[in-house]
Amino acid sequence: MTHTGTPPTGGFMALGDLWRYEGALTLDNAATVMAIADTMPLPSSGRIDFGGLAPADSAALAAVMALRRRAAAEGRALRIDNLPAALESLAVVYGVDELVRGG
Repeated sequence: MTHTGTPPTGGFMALGDLWRYEGALTLDNAATVMAIADTMPLPSSGRIDFGGLAPADSAALAAVMALRRRAAAEGRALRIDNLPAALESLAVVYGVDELVRGG
């Protein structure tokens, strides 16, 4: 199942060989967003673009880490593009910046 439309609260869209996130990713919708993402094959390019992410909280960081764990379990590389600076800063505060960046 490939999700091609954005849920009202936010979600991943499969755009060719990449995913793009549009909308909110917060504690309120993270479980639903990730349940849908789990039904989608990871993007063939390994790229996920978070340029449309807003608003976001620490649940978005947990989602990124979950996607990284999934990619690793599938033996795939994953590149996160356009993660908002506020989330990158939050990752540093929580000490998970290496996990989020994949480094």
